[in-house]
This record gives sequence, structure tokens and C-alpha cells, in this order.
Amino acid sequence: MQTPAQPSSTEEHEIHLGTGMGPLKFGASQDEVRSLMGEPEEIEESEEEDEFEHQAWNYLDEGYSLYFDREDDYRLSCIETDHPGIRLYGEAIHGRSPEQIQELMKGHGHEHSEIEKMDTGEMRISYEKEMIDMYFEDEELQFVNFGVFIDEDLEVQWPA
Repeated sequence: MQTPAQPSSTEEHEIHLGTGMGPLKFGASQDEVRSLMGEPEEIEESEEEDEFEHQAWNYLDEGYSLYFDREDDYRLSCIETDHPGIRLYGEAIHGRSPEQIQELMKGHGHEHSEIEKMDTGEMRISYEKEMIDMYFEDEELQFVNFGVFIDEDLEVQWPA
């Protein structure tokens, strides 16, 4: 009897803008995520003053936080990761410089970014249309936060 092939780590940690990462797809139910990832190490509920009611499922050992918004029926809508194996467009991006990331994005048609320097010294590069924020410390990419696409009318565009 053959066992099903396990996804390779390069596929598993590949960011697909607007769609998800590896086998995790935006729009997945909490049960679907649980069957893929197992039980989270912790579940955080949003604070009352937060703009959106949500749950964050933290998989600390794997370096993931998965976000489920109440208004989206607690479907997976955002992923934050600092996993060292994260990839974008087939390239490893963890530890890359802001310039390298901007070149990669530009090479795939993503020209419009916003750069913000934080008071704490970190830097964030955001691509609003692509729904991705990349955070740098000491000129190296540390973590990425990305989500499902939203159109001009603020309607969520769940992947097919």
C-alpha cells in the first residue's frame, strides 16, 4: 500500500497571494484548518476595542498565526508567519533585504508599495492591492502578514 506523498517544505511554505500558503487556503473552515494543522498551541480572541472580531490560532512551533474573522463566518482570512522556509514566487524570502523583496515584487508586476519606518527601528513594506505586509529588522525580512484579496467595494474575494 502506498502512502500519500507529503508536500515538500518548499511547497508547504509557498505564499500564494490572495489564495493562502501551501495547503492552507483562504476561506477554509476552522475544522478544515484543524485537520491540516492539528490543534493550535493557543487561541487568542480579539479585544473588545478591536475593529474586527476575530480569533488568532497560534502554531508557535511552526511559526504561524492564522486569523479567522467573525464577519466571514470564522473562515481563514489572514496568515502571519516568521517561518524561515517561507517562499514567494518560488524564492526563499526570509532574511532578504527590503531592496531584494521590492525587486522580486516588481519582477512580478507589483510596483506600488508603501514603506513605513517604525519608531522601534523596524520597517514595513506594504502592498495594499496584494494584501501583504512584510516586516524587516536590521535590513532583513523577519515576518510576513498576508490575507485574502478584497475588491474596491470591500468585498472579500475568496479563492475558487
